Amino acid sequence: MRRAFLAGLVAVTVGLTGLAGCGDDSTSDTNNQPAAPTSGAAPGVTGTINVFAAASLTESFNKIGKDFEAANPGSKVTFNYAGSSALATQINQGAPADVFASAAPANMKTVTDAGNNSGDPTTFVKNQLVIAVPKGNPKGVKGLADLTKPGVKVALCAEQVPCGAAAKTALTAANVKLTPVTLEQDVKSALSKVTLGEVDAALVYRTDAKAAAANVEGVEFAESAGAINNYPIVVLKNAPNAAGAKAFVAYVLSDKGKAVLADAGFQAP
Repeated sequence: MRRAFLAGLVAVTVGLTGLAGCGDDSTSDTNNQPAAPTSGAAPGVTGTINVFAAASLTESFNKIGKDFEAANPGSKVTFNYAGSSALATQINQGAPADVFASAAPANMKTVTDAGNNSGDPTTFVKNQLVIAVPKGNPKGVKGLADLTKPGVKVALCAEQVPCGAAAKTALTAANVKLTPVTLEQDVKSALSKVTLGEVDAALVYRTDAKAAAANVEGVEFAESAGAINNYPIVVLKNAPNAAGAKAFVAYVLSDKGKAVLADAGFQAP
């Protein structure tokens, strides 16, 4: 009898313990609270993100890259800046890139026509040209026609580069024909010819003249309004860090990214 009583008591105790456990599960389901991860934090973006970007984005993307890294510990953003046409060629030849930001739709189309994009490109800013001249504007340049005056040396971007294509459009609209002393492969190279004193003027973007405001002045001209470049950005098909690429593009398109770009002088699309 005593043994039977003890066996029954143990069974009741086990049963009550099981019911208590069921009660805890029921409460968890009702409150819909998932178990917290053991790390105490949600996983973030990590690893290196290789961004191929138009040279005119240098200052803005450097700032955005640092901000992105601060917001995503464990991530590292590296940049390859060059003329958009050169970047498109590198991507189509298999260069390991995660993101492409072009200074014109035509160069982006080179990449998308080859099927090297993941998703559709998004236009995130636009830009237009100014005439960059040395501080004090010693040649008195007031418009495109002044670039044809005797003794005025001018640098342009090559036509396959977005700033060169825009310059050709503006010069044609103004019916101005000039012979540059040099054709550069990206806008920063054209601008450097002015800052180094090798030319008297160069057609560059507003943003580039603003970034170099300590050494140059930007002369506005009416025809630039008809030669505005739209800048598209896209995640690449074979991105080594696809998750990081998507996160970086999202950051560029976010309010924080837009604020950096606007401060640099880019216009909203």
